[in-house]
Amino acid sequence: MEMTLIYAGLAFVIFGFLVGVKKMVWLLAGYNHKLVTDQNKLANLVGVTFAVLGFGLLVSGVFAFADVQTVITIAVVLILAEVAYVNLKMVD
Repeated sequence: MEMTLIYAGLAFVIFGFLVGVKKMVWLLAGYNHKLVTDQNKLANLVGVTFAVLGFGLLVSGVFAFADVQTVITIAVVLILAEVAYVNLKMVD
């Protein structure tokens, strides 16, 4: 059991819930509501992504599927890909 991944997973799930369900998009770093074309879509996309990553981190932490650095690297790459997508498709 890897506690680092479990704590990170819990943080991601909570963040995903706050952004995706509660629509607290102001939690996103660098967020500017004037530039985003569809704020609801942004909240759903980020919320689901972080919740899925959080559950993946939790499962990896509990069952020790992979090395911590590998799991965190995959999560960071997915988040960066999402940032690129949002900037290309959802920002004016």
